[in-house]
Amino acid sequence: MRWLLALFCLTVASVSQAAFTETIVTKSVPQQRSVEKVLVIKSARQLQLISAGEPFKSYRISLGKQPNGPKQREGDKRTPEGLYWLDWRKVSDRYNLAMHVSYPNVSDAARARREGVEPGGMIMIHGTPLNEEYPEWYFHTLDWTEGCIAMKNADMREVWSLVKDGTLIEIRP
Repeated sequence: MRWLLALFCLTVASVSQAAFTETIVTKSVPQQRSVEKVLVIKSARQLQLISAGEPFKSYRISLGKQPNGPKQREGDKRTPEGLYWLDWRKVSDRYNLAMHVSYPNVSDAARARREGVEPGGMIMIHGTPLNEEYPEWYFHTLDWTEGCIAMKNADMREVWSLVKDGTLIEIRP
């Protein structure tokens, strides 16, 4: 009889332990979205990060001093239009962080050759200068580059961290 009482006590004890067992549910850490494309809409002065075919981040940008129309030649102060790659990056003494746009592409180079002009190059997405005479907000409200795409430095740091080298960039009118 004692062994039956012992078995009953063990059963009750194990069942009571199960009733007080705490289940720990871990939350999955949200994954950083993968940027598949950068879209620049010149007319809206907007740079969008695209993931799964949809924009998930948008930034205000500044363009070249002659923002209308595609870049035609070196020195025209226009921002190119078309499909390119963000192929490398650097820390810039003048403009903080900078990501290189693979301008000119094949069609840009062919057009420039037909017209007998140099297509230009060194088009970048970059931050703004740190200058006491002209604060960042001054640059952010106008088109001031030689053909590059400029952003606030905080925005540029975010884009720098989210966009990998080799990412497609589409620049639309």
